[in-house]
Amino acid sequence: MPETPTPTAQRPPPAYFDHNATTPIDPRVRDAMLPWLDAEHGNPSSAHRFGRAAAAAVATAREQVSALLGGAPEEIVFTSSGSEANNAVIAAIAEAHRFTGHLITSSLEHPSVRAAAGRAEAAGMTVTELAPDARGLVTADAVGAALRDDTRLVCAMVANNEVGTIQPVADVTRVCRDHPEGKAADSAAGVPVLSDAVQAVGKIAVDVRALGVDYLVIGGHKFHGPHGAAALWLREDATFSPMLVGGGQEDGRRSSTENVPAIVGLGIAAELARRELEARDRLLRGLRDHFERRLAEIPTATVHCTDSPRLPHTSHIALTGRIGQDLMMALDTRGMAVSIGAACHAGKPRPSVVLTAMGLPVSEAVASLRISFGITNTESEVDRLVDALKSIITAA
Repeated sequence: MPETPTPTAQRPPPAYFDHNATTPIDPRVRDAMLPWLDAEHGNPSSAHRFGRAAAAAVATAREQVSALLGGAPEEIVFTSSGSEANNAVIAAIAEAHRFTGHLITSSLEHPSVRAAAGRAEAAGMTVTELAPDARGLVTADAVGAALRDDTRLVCAMVANNEVGTIQPVADVTRVCRDHPEGKAADSAAGVPVLSDAVQAVGKIAVDVRALGVDYLVIGGHKFHGPHGAAALWLREDATFSPMLVGGGQEDGRRSSTENVPAIVGLGIAAELARRELEARDRLLRGLRDHFERRLAEIPTATVHCTDSPRLPHTSHIALTGRIGQDLMMALDTRGMAVSIGAACHAGKPRPSVVLTAMGLPVSEAVASLRISFGITNTESEVDRLVDALKSIITAA
């Protein structure tokens, strides 16, 4: 008789812990988008019924996004990405001042902000890049000390995508509003503030009025919306000129035929985030805290920035004596996705700008992992992650 085959142990399904990179699209968002990929195919600029239906859908999404941010619908400009929106604001400020004057950014900012500031610097502006303190924060005092009589813009993100620290943006804007030279140079508004809120919106409450900013940027794929859909909120009298010109869409602020399916998806994602924010916060904070409690079982593990305000779903850790990239790949073979705090160049790990700016030793920075939880994660997945880390470290 033939031998009975030995049953193969089933692997558990993959577990995704990289929600700061991107989030899976919410099925409710996908369902809302589908008609606009099929029968509802009008151009919002067209006058016939198909165009009017598309224009109405875009208008509804504008209301949903503005409601999430505490703004007004007419203050919302839809863009293709947060990077585009950041670039558009910095370019508009630089052009308005004929590429003269001073910009303030920080090492915490997204590369789209730092690179756009670098382009303005190459064209003639002066740029100050502030370093965060050891807590992962850029304080209002640090910004105030860097302000000059020709400062044209301050970039202050709401929350850092790597270590998860929530920045004191409202304090920064108060300093910028009170800067007398800024008031003289750029109207009664003082020095304007651009706030990249891409990593924060959908996880914590973000209110543009309370923050006091002039520009705020969000991206749909960070809170279970589609890729290719983002938005720029503009204070009504903020300096702005379009980076894309031609068709006059978005009230002349961004020419290009609107991506109706993606914009509809962004609107639904914003509506869901607004309604479910408290429940999501409890879930995400519970997962993060459970992970960090269990991480205490690994003596070589350190959690960064625990004394700072943090996003509820982000845990940035270091495992002494290890290389983050090696740990990430070992977890990947076990079906678990995390991110690292280093980039690998020519086979050698190099720590991120954020971690070195915070003053972390290189050995600790390259041993870092970013774990970012999402509303689809479970506590049992978190236990699997910690058990896998323990197994990898023990086996090494």
